[in-house]
Amino acid sequence: MSIFAALNVYHDIAPRSAALNMAIDEALLESAATPSIRFYRWESPALSFGYFGRFADVADRASECDLVRRWTGGGTVLHGEDMTYSIVIPASEAAFSELSMSIYKKIHHALCDALNVIGKRAELSGAATITDGLYNDCFANPVQADVMIDGRKVAGAAQRRTRGGLLQQGSVQYVGLGNGLTKRFVQALSTNCRERKIADEVLNRAGELARQKYGSDAWLRRR
Repeated sequence: MSIFAALNVYHDIAPRSAALNMAIDEALLESAATPSIRFYRWESPALSFGYFGRFADVADRASECDLVRRWTGGGTVLHGEDMTYSIVIPASEAAFSELSMSIYKKIHHALCDALNVIGKRAELSGAATITDGLYNDCFANPVQADVMIDGRKVAGAAQRRTRGGLLQQGSVQYVGLGNGLTKRFVQALSTNCRERKIADEVLNRAGELARQKYGSDAWLRRR
């Protein structure tokens, strides 16, 4: 069963900086009137860490990759070879009234369906587990309703809820990203999908957020 009656799809194929990628997601949340999904790329390897994360825990990675603090929660995620996406659900959408975990599960069920169609044996995880003591490493530590294949976490996400809507930022790793995975994921989310181009006003707003917030030292080191 589809989650959304209609879904705008943004294939944002131009690689962007870590700060700008985070800023575009927030700008889309600010302006969204219809649920949307955005797939995006990184201009260089990047490490994102959750809003409540400590900069001191990731500072030693600065020489290897770009560091950026997400607006969403969760642990650290290395980006570059993954399939990164964000889903925005405006407050006017029926799904927004659901519990955050319910939304998380439904989106990951859709992702499992897409993976299973292309021959993977994906399923949702049960309770949280700590596999190697690296608590901040998102992909080392599955939590409830993450996507697993053969006992390994391959997809996780984090959310931010505001009065205007909900943002879910997700990453898919360790699986081949061909075979039409993004298309099948989109189709599992909604049977009424429309390809869109990000509006100039959204990109302009994102540029402001990247300069003033996500690209600033104050934001990066706030904790």
